[in-house]
Amino acid sequence: MIKAILLVGFAAVVAALAWRLARSRLRARLREDPANDYAVRRDWSGNHGKLNHSSFVYFDADRDGRYGLGDRPMAGIMVRLHDGDGRFVAAARSNRGGFANFLASTKRRAAPIHVPGSYRFTVSVPPGWRSSSANEVQSQHLRPLPGSPTGLASEAMLQPVGLFAIRRLSGRVADGASASISVMAKGQEVAVHPLSAGAGFRLDLPDDADAIEVTGDGMERRLALSAYPTELGLLSPENAAVDSAASLQAIGFDDVTTRGLRKVPSGYAGLTWFNLNALARDHTEGSEGYVNGNISGDHVCYTSSGHPAEFSSDKPFGFHSVMLTAAWLKSEGETALVESWLGDRLIASDTIVLSALAPVHYAPMLAAVTRVRLSTSHYWQLVLDDLVVVR
Repeated sequence: MIKAILLVGFAAVVAALAWRLARSRLRARLREDPANDYAVRRDWSGNHGKLNHSSFVYFDADRDGRYGLGDRPMAGIMVRLHDGDGRFVAAARSNRGGFANFLASTKRRAAPIHVPGSYRFTVSVPPGWRSSSANEVQSQHLRPLPGSPTGLASEAMLQPVGLFAIRRLSGRVADGASASISVMAKGQEVAVHPLSAGAGFRLDLPDDADAIEVTGDGMERRLALSAYPTELGLLSPENAAVDSAASLQAIGFDDVTTRGLRKVPSGYAGLTWFNLNALARDHTEGSEGYVNGNISGDHVCYTSSGHPAEFSSDKPFGFHSVMLTAAWLKSEGETALVESWLGDRLIASDTIVLSALAPVHYAPMLAAVTRVRLSTSHYWQLVLDDLVVVR
């Protein structure tokens, strides 16, 4: 019995080798004849190729439901594929380019899409998010087409799916302090929220809100809102805020290097840097936060090996804001600790819950610091972009 099995296996190996040798000889004969170099295809009956049918997902910064210049591809978004009978077929996450890919081929039975029919693509909208394009569920009908790369074709492509995070404003008020927050839209006050002393706050922002103003007990400040959730940290009359008329310097890390990776050198942007690396958003495969945490340009900055990092200066500078993101979906919900010092005095210490899907706009707006220390509770990498200071 064993001998028979071995003989059958040997025969199969010999047959496979003979088939490969025959194909190699045929290919050699075809390549020998110059007439085949640029031959017009005449037989369209077969198809041996494969390609991806993709669902493209992007962060819709202006929430208008259209993929535009200010929008960014999203990585790590789960997309599920079902067949025409509603049976689950496969699932894939969007890659660094924003594409969730499903292999299609009539010659590969293992391909998720290998027979004609209707298929449903469903984007899994994360908790606390919405789809601005209202097309998170789309269907595509594939018909047979001999001679096409996969043997299948569709009359229409899937439309890009836009997502945005519901914006919330959070922070804390110091003990004994009194403050309120005015929410603005196009210069008009649309809501006022009194804040309780010694308590945290978490406010949902209207879709059209574009700025907030804090008043009370010497804590006056104004912040232009971004497309992302905002954390103000501790509001305290003991810490002067950046003057609303101050000239802000945005540090995007795009001019640290034109290559994929470089440790941020001291002297860059006039600051001293420790344990921070500049990284191209698509340099590291499989990292969602380096892609989703990239707000402008093509580079971000991150805490090397997830260990604590710092930026500082001998001369006091204003620490206005920074975008903070978890580097990996595996660290979703990681907590960052941002400690701001003026000389040897700790003047602010804030914790921020991170996501790898979008940054948190951390805006302490401190008028004078000399050192800022960044760390995470479980030593996962922390991604920074669009650091804003006052010099």
